[in-house]
Amino acid sequence: MDTGLFVSFRERLLESCGKVILGKDDVIRRVGVCLLAPGHVLLEDLPGTGKTMLLRAFAKCIGGEFRRIQFTPDILPSDLTGIHFYNQKRGEFEFRKGPLFANVVLADEINRAVPRSQSALLEVMEERQISIDGQTYRLEEPYIVMATQNPIESYGTFPLPEAQLDRFFMKLSLGYMEPEQEKEILRRPDTKDIIETLSPIVTAEELADLRRQSRAVTVRDDVTDYIMSIITATRQEERLACGVSARGSIALYRAAQITAAMEGRDYVLPEDVKDNVIPVLAHRITVVSGSHLDAAGLLKGLLEELPVPVE
Repeated sequence: MDTGLFVSFRERLLESCGKVILGKDDVIRRVGVCLLAPGHVLLEDLPGTGKTMLLRAFAKCIGGEFRRIQFTPDILPSDLTGIHFYNQKRGEFEFRKGPLFANVVLADEINRAVPRSQSALLEVMEERQISIDGQTYRLEEPYIVMATQNPIESYGTFPLPEAQLDRFFMKLSLGYMEPEQEKEILRRPDTKDIIETLSPIVTAEELADLRRQSRAVTVRDDVTDYIMSIITATRQEERLACGVSARGSIALYRAAQITAAMEGRDYVLPEDVKDNVIPVLAHRITVVSGSHLDAAGLLKGLLEELPVPVE
């Protein structure tokens, strides 16, 4: 495999998206990992931190068809997937595709939709297909759902169920910018105008090749055992209502492979695994009530307890 292709992809992505969101290279890099995995990303943060702007910039960087969906309590599943309507001129029913038929789907404030509408995303996120009225439509690659939600707003929101959270490859957070970076934001042109100047940095064919090559990254047996020790620890932890699923263990394995490739290596180090544990696993576990730790804090404690393989 050619690790230089992955390093080049990372650098071009950081340069392009970094024009829009300053000082958040780590989050941008992780969104790139989700794209190559391939997997979907949930961006949860306070209002006004640039969640939507980052994902818009990312969509411009990878090209393809982009659709943004503003989720509201009255949105219906058919508003997302599409409907069959009767064409009076032709005298027959025709299928009108919904906004989920795109390469990059931005689900803005996803937790404002009722569970019935949220469930319309389950098949599309896992199978890359949509089934309507007995017909199944395959979606074109690359395909990625990028969702946002605000953690502090509870009025008029519907928390995502565990089954849907498990379908997100990573859950990320931007946080506030440094004061100097925010001062630069105040002085520069409007962010929306900057996004319009961005151009694709990778083609669909190049993405497919990067995804294929990433699976060739070597993962030693002791590193694989280390991954499984983390997964098993979550399943045996009494402070957790449920541990990480098999989907989560696969996601951690793939994230470590792609992280290593983006660092210019064709082999995975234990540090690549540890670097991805919280963004890949924290949203997949449920802490029992009464615990003084959140999911991220509990995972950090488990990592400190587990032995790390050495060469």
